[in-house]
Amino acid sequence: MLNTLPFDDLLRSTVGIPQRSELLDSSPRSRVWRVRLADGSRVIVKQVTDEGDEGADADTRFAREVAGLRLAGRASGPAVAPAVLATDPSSRVMVLEHLDDLGRTDDWMPGYAEALARLHALTGPADAGALPAWSGPTAADAESFLTLARALDVPVPAEVPDELAALLDRLDPAPHHALLHGDPCPGNDLRGADGVRFVDFERAALGNGLVELAYFRIAFPTCWCALSVATAPLAEVEDVYRTTWRGLTGKDVPGDLADVCAGWLIQGDALVERAHRGTVDQLARVPTEDFEWGNASARERLVHRLGVVADMTRDHDHLHALGRLSSTLALRLLESRPKPRPLPSHDTRPWF
Repeated sequence: MLNTLPFDDLLRSTVGIPQRSELLDSSPRSRVWRVRLADGSRVIVKQVTDEGDEGADADTRFAREVAGLRLAGRASGPAVAPAVLATDPSSRVMVLEHLDDLGRTDDWMPGYAEALARLHALTGPADAGALPAWSGPTAADAESFLTLARALDVPVPAEVPDELAALLDRLDPAPHHALLHGDPCPGNDLRGADGVRFVDFERAALGNGLVELAYFRIAFPTCWCALSVATAPLAEVEDVYRTTWRGLTGKDVPGDLADVCAGWLIQGDALVERAHRGTVDQLARVPTEDFEWGNASARERLVHRLGVVADMTRDHDHLHALGRLSSTLALRLLESRPKPRPLPSHDTRPWF
């Protein structure tokens, strides 16, 4: 049957005999069970499926997640991910450590930022090739962003195309080898007594950790739950991240956070859920429709990102013109009807 627990004899001999299982909610890309074994212990069984829009790359997604989890398993001290107990590649099944989740806490972000820095610091140049390199914005994204400005009748400063071309060069992931989760959203984390652990490493990659630290500023760009973080907690989480990274590596975090935020801004695919990415030019839709994803619309997400980039680049050596364009674009979108609302300033996940 479709939802029968995929637990073959090899897994039974390695992990134990399943006594009872419960199918949990999960994305269409996987099936997940909570399993009680005969000895009374519990495990999580996850099977990557070949259903849905990403079915063709199920084997790749399985291998990528297992590789990411095993690299994350290097953490000393509190873990940052569940341990991989066993795998069955032929069925794309992994058996993972069961983790209890303490649920929501009002001050969740500093611990989240610390765990993110600890995750990122686990890999280095010697791990090149263990995971795909992070895939950032492209020249097509830059051109789409400029086309959006023209469609909204916003003049593009002459310097902006060159600024964007140089930005793409600076965002090249090749020199960076931090272990990126790939989708570090509220909901892909579990909060235990010893800290935060991340789950769902299907998009794990190697790149610059600032790509994911930027989530706090840019409102969690790959997540259905967009979230605007106020100035004081934002400063705290970024300080926690940088301090943790420096303590683990002995170096400052490389790169420029303004660059990374600008990179997220110009990626139209960061306005829609995963199933719709890579299908059409999402920025081209914005002038004529305001499409919803999760708790916010495309224009609401875009206005927030434009404001972030405008604020961060006022005195920036390399993105000053892009910042001026971003400010003007934000004002133009705020004239649209219905008027874009500010993003929520608190965690809106429905299971809390």
